Amino acid sequence: MRQVRFDGSFDGWRAAARALLGSGVAPHEAEWLSGDAPGSLFEFCDASPEPTEPSLPIRISRQLLDELESAAQFRSADRWSLLYRILWRVAKGDQIARLAGDVDGSELHARIKAVRREAHHMHAFLRFSPLNRERAPDYVAWFEPAHDILLSAAPHFAERMGLHSWLIATPDDAVLWDGQNMHYANPCPPIWRQLAQDAPDAGAELWKAYYESTFNPARLNREVMRSNLPVRFWKNLPEGPLIPRLMSRARAGAQCDGQAERVANQPGKRIGPQKLAALPIHR
Repeated sequence: MRQVRFDGSFDGWRAAARALLGSGVAPHEAEWLSGDAPGSLFEFCDASPEPTEPSLPIRISRQLLDELESAAQFRSADRWSLLYRILWRVAKGDQIARLAGDVDGSELHARIKAVRREAHHMHAFLRFSPLNRERAPDYVAWFEPAHDILLSAAPHFAERMGLHSWLIATPDDAVLWDGQNMHYANPCPPIWRQLAQDAPDAGAELWKAYYESTFNPARLNREVMRSNLPVRFWKNLPEGPLIPRLMSRARAGAQCDGQAERVANQPGKRIGPQKLAALPIHR
């Protein structure tokens, strides 16, 4: 068993994987250790032999590299070993390894889909707060993603916030946009974390009042709401504390009242009780 240590980045994994391919190290013979991850209790051979350079160049399509890089953002204990297994199979001529009909390919595409969905969640549910301080970003935000999507998802905000500077901090890493360039830090510096978590939002109360006034209990679908706005994001949204109360109020009768009121306000003729009783009922 060969232990492969690298810096935990996709570029670091790619360089190590290329060297292992050149040495003919099969996927089951490699144990991937990123950063300070502890090694296995069982070491069956020397963990540090230097792989030799391949005699022939290994050509991998750009599309496969893009897919592997996207899937590498999925947090899982076996993320690097899965990527190397797919890379190994494709390099050996087994192109099915990257297709959705294959066991490995199916897992690859499921992880890519999960990463894309998490990036969408970040774009939709991240909330910036203005700082109004000298020598500090104009806006800061705290976000807790399920996968390592910060660096790939952050350019979305740079394209939409003009020359404003901003900071996005997460429990693991952070991105600072100074208006022209993006600066990435991993791990997240404590001072950046504090700025993002402690920033006051003067408009939060106004936003909560607006959210509560526009909440329509008659149209509440709890399952759809939890699917589109997962519960784990509520704690970091200004309106988050309101949602359970509004949903509880809907369950307690507001939903039926709202539906009855909408029906009563519909245009059309009203039928009196006598005419209503005379209508034939078909069973």
